[in-house]
Amino acid sequence: MRILHTSDWHLGRSFHRVAMLDAQAAYLDHLVETVREQAVDVVVVAGDVYDRAVPPLSAVQLFDDALHRLAAAGVPTVMISGNHDSARRLGVGAGLIARAGIHLRTDPEDCATPVVLDDTHGDVVFYGLPYLEPALVKDTLGASKAGHEAVLTAAMDRVRADLGSRSGGTRSVVLAHAFVAGGEPSDSERDITVGGVAAVPAGVFDGVDYVALGHLHGCQTVTERVRYSGSPLAYSFSEHTHRKTMWLIDLGAGGDLVAERVDCPVPRPLARLRGRLGTLLEDPAAERHRDSWVEATLTDPVRPDDPMARLLERFPHTLSLVFEPERAPEDPSASYAQRLKGRDDHQIAEDFVAHVRGGSGPSAQERAVLRAAFDDVRVDDAVDEVSR
Repeated sequence: MRILHTSDWHLGRSFHRVAMLDAQAAYLDHLVETVREQAVDVVVVAGDVYDRAVPPLSAVQLFDDALHRLAAAGVPTVMISGNHDSARRLGVGAGLIARAGIHLRTDPEDCATPVVLDDTHGDVVFYGLPYLEPALVKDTLGASKAGHEAVLTAAMDRVRADLGSRSGGTRSVVLAHAFVAGGEPSDSERDITVGGVAAVPAGVFDGVDYVALGHLHGCQTVTERVRYSGSPLAYSFSEHTHRKTMWLIDLGAGGDLVAERVDCPVPRPLARLRGRLGTLLEDPAAERHRDSWVEATLTDPVRPDDPMARLLERFPHTLSLVFEPERAPEDPSASYAQRLKGRDDHQIAEDFVAHVRGGSGPSAQERAVLRAAFDDVRVDDAVDEVSR
């Protein structure tokens, strides 16, 4: 069975205020063309179809058009909701849409109810694990605690129980939206840390033939059978080295697997330039970035006059301008952003406690209180976004 694995479309998202809808439409054209040209048997979409819970109408129309074209091609599609999606909204009409071969899995209670497809070698079952917000699904899944590893383990225990009840030789695919240890994040993924832990071990998914992951935006192989497709488009300059692709997976009769990357169309390359303004404007080697989307980090000790206007003359698609003057990190004139660089919200809060106490940081009990407060706020934000 030939499987096309994709995820993290983020329909409706922009890139530094540049609308990406045309680029997203071009990607979906490419997806449908790949399905036809590569004789794909099933498409799997591992979450974050939309960029937010209530997407703009233009994004919904783009999604609707893609589903119609996949259905018209006669190729089944299995899709889960991600942490950016509203699971309830995405799942509306799932039963009816399934009649057209589009299978939406957005309810955690259905994680062990697979989509059953077959080829000449027998059945292949597809289990969809939508994004599992630990605090919201712990009781539903009977997890031991409200953590990512606990809820995913509980979901996979259900999957393995169902798989064990099926005939020998049944092959299995799991779709999941999670941060799996060994994966490399970028700046454009929303933080899903719970209790100080964001990643889960790949061993949680043991026992199935292929795991199609979503959430991290770089295409990567965690293990031979556990892979991220990554986002089809770049959504931050931290992705400037990414090669945007989909996975084409051939699943053999005995569960043997062959994986190939299929490149996605690139609307415009990304470039991260760093140095003094005069150097960036005069360096002949930088000419190759003239047509790129550019993030320029200026290191001039004193901020130059009209830096953006001058950069735009040479790099017409400059989108981001960052100032990092050549100063020692301990320099009192270093910017607040520089001092906080690389620190998460919890670390910043701990530093603040230490600052107001004159150097004494929070105790272990106080750290736990801070961690719980951040977790509660994040869960409340997720619930509020979905309920709008």
